[in-house]
Amino acid sequence: MSEITRELARFATGTKWGDLPAPVVKETKLVLMEHLGTALAALSTDKGKMMAALGKKQGGTPESSIIGLGDKVSCSTAALVNGELMIALDYSSIIAGGHDGTYVLPTILAMAETVGASGKDIILTTALGLEISARLARAVGRHNITPEDVRRQRDAARGLTGNAYSNFGAAAGASRLLKFGEEKTLHAMGIAGHLCMVLSYSRWGAGGHKYMAKYGVPGWQSTGAVTAIMLADMGYTGDTTVLDDPKRGFANFAGYPNYYPEVVTADLGKNWIYILKLHYKPYPCCGAFHSVLDCLYNIIEPNNLMPEEIESVKVSGAGAMSTDLSSISAAQFNMAYNIAVAAHRVRRGVEWVDPDTMKNPSILKFMEKVTGQGPGQPQQPNTAGPARGTESDPMARPAKVEMVARGKTFTNEVTYRRGDTFTDVAWTEKDAVEKFQHNAERILTKGKTERAVNILTGLENLDDISRLMREITL
Repeated sequence: MSEITRELARFATGTKWGDLPAPVVKETKLVLMEHLGTALAALSTDKGKMMAALGKKQGGTPESSIIGLGDKVSCSTAALVNGELMIALDYSSIIAGGHDGTYVLPTILAMAETVGASGKDIILTTALGLEISARLARAVGRHNITPEDVRRQRDAARGLTGNAYSNFGAAAGASRLLKFGEEKTLHAMGIAGHLCMVLSYSRWGAGGHKYMAKYGVPGWQSTGAVTAIMLADMGYTGDTTVLDDPKRGFANFAGYPNYYPEVVTADLGKNWIYILKLHYKPYPCCGAFHSVLDCLYNIIEPNNLMPEEIESVKVSGAGAMSTDLSSISAAQFNMAYNIAVAAHRVRRGVEWVDPDTMKNPSILKFMEKVTGQGPGQPQQPNTAGPARGTESDPMARPAKVEMVARGKTFTNEVTYRRGDTFTDVAWTEKDAVEKFQHNAERILTKGKTERAVNILTGLENLDDISRLMREITL
């Protein structure tokens, strides 16, 4: 039997700061900024307010902060609430197969406060957690970086799916913060593999994207990782071969239809795969629509087209997933709605799901102008979802928009989504800073926001996380 679980534990305990390539440090800092910012913005939504209220009610030993609030709660409660804040707007970066960061960062950030971790500690442990998550995502067909991965993903798409595997990354990263050795980290990961969510990601999609328990409740899974770490620290033993048995191990009992264990540890520590297909979201909606929205903006902005001038919008490149607007979750997966909001030049951010926006008669009427792929209509090959590319180019996210306005037809096509790493439309630090500043507007003072930006852009120089948390809480 292979020793995949142990090799990952060895990677988590043996990797040093100096082993991190410069691109890994850069992208990890941007990922952290993304998730902290989107959590702040989510506090102005109903879901965010509910989660904040729950966090205050559950309380616990004052160890860790709820992002945007002043009170400290137990690290388990903080991980629960922060995970839900990070996913609420569907606006944080994704790693090909899913929102890995929302399942990894809450645990690491909560545990970092308990030990007064430095900026270098946070960058290193976040990178470790995301890398382990991405490698396991690839092993179950959710992270494609090669043509063979694209083919595997088609098989995986036929079954249930979800980010249960991310719990190993959360536990491994946080174990490093607590300076666990290889054995204790191995047990923490083994416990975490049994304290993760069921694969309800697909059910959420099939259920119509309406309810708030989205993507398997990332924050709840984070409480499992926190519990695993605490138990391991006490000497509680875990399933130390949980990833090694393809027939009765994690992938099987979690419910993944396929498992390719050989890719988990290939070039581990030499080739960091999580940064290869990061997508930083320019728009607060499903990533499957982003190429289409890029095309839309490429037409309306240089031509200064106003919504009343637009007669029709025909899209190709992403299938509509919802026709409902009963909740912000439904809105995030309603392609016609997001196109209509963009055409009305609503500022990108939480404003896209503000109640006034979702009830705007002009926006609702504009949705009737949008045609193309939708329920009952055929999907375009290889472009149905945010994680898919083509076998010839796994990075590709092709889309096309044809717009009739002012008596003319405007057309735009793209191959890559804005915000995808290692493309000519990659996210920049300037993009990340501007997005964070806007996300923080409703919650933080201008002074706090600017100080938080300074800390996050130079995170490797931070001596104690408490300085950062003071700036992103009230």
